[in-house]
Amino acid sequence: MRRLKEVAIHRFREKASVFLTEVHPAREASERATVLASLRKRDFDATHHCSAWREGVPVTAFGADDDGEPSGTAGRPMLAVLEGAQATDLIAICIRWYGGTKLGTGGLVRAYTEGVQGALAEADVQGLWEEVRILRTGEIRVPATQAHLPFALLGAFPAAMVVAQTFHGDTAVLRFECPPDLIPALGRAWQERSRGGDIHWE
Repeated sequence: MRRLKEVAIHRFREKASVFLTEVHPAREASERATVLASLRKRDFDATHHCSAWREGVPVTAFGADDDGEPSGTAGRPMLAVLEGAQATDLIAICIRWYGGTKLGTGGLVRAYTEGVQGALAEADVQGLWEEVRILRTGEIRVPATQAHLPFALLGAFPAAMVVAQTFHGDTAVLRFECPPDLIPALGRAWQERSRGGDIHWE
């Protein structure tokens, strides 16, 4: 997945209508609301301010708004582009100034899709992305006398990273992070090494 670091913009004209698409970094609802309110105020004369957004790593929330365009012709296509680009923690706003010629539902879908694609392409050109890895946190508890065993297990999985080891009485607790696709293999390996022990996942 990837996050946007700075604003990217794409502008084009379609049958006398002007479309201006901006994608902004935004990790929570208050940031999205601030961005949208600012653009509505700046471009108060526009006909529509359609939007789509995604939040979280992994994505925990998303949404879209047609802002008066026919249902499903703006926000949903915009969101589909963000999903396809594996982008998160951002909002895309496509601002339209109606030029007097109707585009039809198919034309609207194409225009709003093109708007977001163009803005994301501009972000690509300018190098405005940062890659983000999805990690799961695991916890292994063993008797303090066997505190070395979890380290031996994780040593066989280079993608797993130790976060911390703590001791609570006679128990050693090791916390680590790893990509989600390692969970089954780690679980099996630990069951074999510990003779039936479990890894607790957050």
